[in-house]
Amino acid sequence: MRKLTFLWACLFLIGVGLVNAQSKSVSGKVLSAEDGQPVIGASVMVKGTTTGTITGVDGDFTITLPGSTQTLIISYVGMKTVEVTAKSGMSIKMESDALAIDEVVVTAWVLVAKRNRWDMLSKRLVATM
Repeated sequence: MRKLTFLWACLFLIGVGLVNAQSKSVSGKVLSAEDGQPVIGASVMVKGTTTGTITGVDGDFTITLPGSTQTLIISYVGMKTVEVTAKSGMSIKMESDALAIDEVVVTAWVLVAKRNRWDMLSKRLVATM
């Protein structure tokens, strides 16, 4: 009985180790291609999942990859989305995605206050006295 309990405990621990071995942690840095500055707040997602993180003030990130997934999608407003194969210690360069604007439409609202005629007349009389 004691040997059977020990065998079950060993099998349980091996199973837990195999489940944890399926995920790995990857870290890296996201930089701008133009000036080499870190991209703060870029979204780093694991392709095909909802697992993701954002970059810190130095452009660095750490993310855990579940299973056999190896592709990361990095995106940021105003920059082209990048897909890379995940490896630890990687440096990702993001290019600007600037577009030229042909025309701009400006809409303005003006609020006009109606004044009482007697109000304006009284101001004129006071000014002449």
